[in-house]
Formats: sequence, C-alpha cells, structure tokens
Amino acid sequence: MSKSAVKKVVTDIDVKRKAVKLVIVHLKKKIEKDFLGSEHIHQWIESMDKILEKPEFETVECIQLRKELNGVIEMVMDEEVRYKLRDSWYSLGKALDKKAKRA
Repeated sequence: MSKSAVKKVVTDIDVKRKAVKLVIVHLKKKIEKDFLGSEHIHQWIESMDKILEKPEFETVECIQLRKELNGVIEMVMDEEVRYKLRDSWYSLGKALDKKAKRA
C-alpha cells in the first residue's frame, strides 16, 4: 500500500482545532508574566484546554468561550496586555472560521 492510499482526509473541524490550539499556545506566551487580572485569563485558558482535550471538537463551545474572553480582557488592568489579548481574541475568531483546503 502506498503512502497516498492511507493519507488522512483533513476536515474543517481538524483545521479549526489545530488553528485554535495554535492561538492558545501564542496566548500562553503573551501572559507568562503576572499582571493584575491574570488569574481570569488563566482560568479561561484552563476552560479552553478542557474543550480542546475532548475527542470531539465543538465549535459552539469555542465560540461561547471566545465571547467570554472578551469580558475577561476587560478585567485586565494592564493596557499593553489588554491589546495583546485583543489580538488573540481576533485571531481566535479567524481560527474558528478556517476551512480545510479542497484538492
């Protein structure tokens, strides 16, 4: 059997899950230092990690958490960190819109 015969078909869900995971990795890097309100962000990330650990990927749950992230961002007092988090919020939305490339 050739390698192309066992090639996995990549679905939209696979692409979205991978893109969301990448956004979360970048988000974690942005908040490595402690700041006022960081505990809220860390709790939010824990919630997102739990969703990403599930075998099925629920876009609706991710969209709900994205909405919650918007509120969490407003609890952060450090303006520079808030701007970085808003960039991640925007990137998360783009990740949830991703589609698999069609051959």
